[in-house]
Amino acid sequence: MNDVPAIHISKLLKQYDELNAVDHIDLTVQPGQFYGLLGPNGAGKTTTINIIAGLGLKTAGEVKIFGNDITQDYRACRRLIGLVPQEFNFDQFTKIKQILMFQGGYFGISKEECEARAETLLKEFNLSDKRDTQARHLSGGMKRRLVIARALMHSPKLLILDEPTAGVDVDLRKNLWKFLRQENESGTTILLTTHYLEEAELLCDHIGIINHGKLIAEDNKLNMLERLSHELIILTLRKPPTESQMQQLAELKPKLGSEHRELTLMFNSRELSYLGMLDLVKQAELQVSSIRPSDNRLERVFMELTQPAT
Repeated sequence: MNDVPAIHISKLLKQYDELNAVDHIDLTVQPGQFYGLLGPNGAGKTTTINIIAGLGLKTAGEVKIFGNDITQDYRACRRLIGLVPQEFNFDQFTKIKQILMFQGGYFGISKEECEARAETLLKEFNLSDKRDTQARHLSGGMKRRLVIARALMHSPKLLILDEPTAGVDVDLRKNLWKFLRQENESGTTILLTTHYLEEAELLCDHIGIINHGKLIAEDNKLNMLERLSHELIILTLRKPPTESQMQQLAELKPKLGSEHRELTLMFNSRELSYLGMLDLVKQAELQVSSIRPSDNRLERVFMELTQPAT
């Protein structure tokens, strides 16, 4: 079983009239991977996830979950998958522990095991004191924790998360990141879609980028980051640069921050080395107190791949 991919997709097609929402994509996720499926709105991410999870029908192609065909072996596939959707799709008038108990019951788990599993997850997600609270009285962040806890009730081997941290505050997002890393380290395979590219860069070990229904790039994260042709460097200055210094750095497309103490430089690393860039900075005689690369390199890879050439 260890040699069988967690997800194997071959020539997957989802067609709406003349539109190919998913256009003959091939995609493989290995057991234990934390895979990020990225793409702009309307790219086909959620359609692909819905087909994997059994919420949508494919037009053509093959999808297997740990070797089980999603059409022929649909019951086995459903048991292997835990899905965290974008929307809160539970009964708002049901108490949250009951929501977890019902979920376990759907998968044939005994009442005693459901009870124990629900209590463990309520504690894990800091919801124990809300066990008898109706879902409608929870904050947005608590509801987000609840949908993740519900997806884990039957201990799935594959956890699928569709924009799991959308609309949550920074503290909760970081707590969810910590939990997801722990879940992945425990052996759960995770497929994540997100618009927070910082999130994908932090969590994922493998990245696929989908655009207009096609998988346009796929690789491990480190190789994906090496695709960057343009690098952004941020200089913190002791004093603002002069107009003459800015002109000397024109090749590096200098851009000053609002307080004129941070200077962002951009260069094509295939045409100019880091040492060459530093030589230009030295020649301009800037008074530099620190230098660092721009954050979120994955975002720049994403933009380069998905934005049309100008």
